[in-house]
Amino acid sequence: MKKILIVDDSPEIRDLLERTLARGSYETVCACSGEEALMEARNHKPDLVLMDMMMPGTLNGTQAAKMLKSDPETKYCKVVMLTGAEEATVMNDALDAGADGFLTKPFSPSELLRQIEEFLEQAGRQRGTM
Repeated sequence: MKKILIVDDSPEIRDLLERTLARGSYETVCACSGEEALMEARNHKPDLVLMDMMMPGTLNGTQAAKMLKSDPETKYCKVVMLTGAEEATVMNDALDAGADGFLTKPFSPSELLRQIEEFLEQAGRQRGTM
């Protein structure tokens, strides 16, 4: 079973994502800040991280993604940024930080599951495991 780390400061969004991912038979772990995301990623070694770009605290989503991608323990997990902004500069900042993709809010549950499957398949091909 693939493991997904959900990182969002909104309990409602985390709950919605958890319920949606349960329909896709994914194991989920949640974090509510960039700092917590780093800790959970090291502890649980997720296959994919769904990370909100805008979060309170010391680390926003882009900064946390950069740290995940530079850490030898977590650099191989796919990082997909969740954003309400469609501006190119926001997306470029996330790509520069190492994000592997984006999901623009709002998204439908079926679109979320489809996108996640694509990201995980891509990760498997890159690792040579599929």
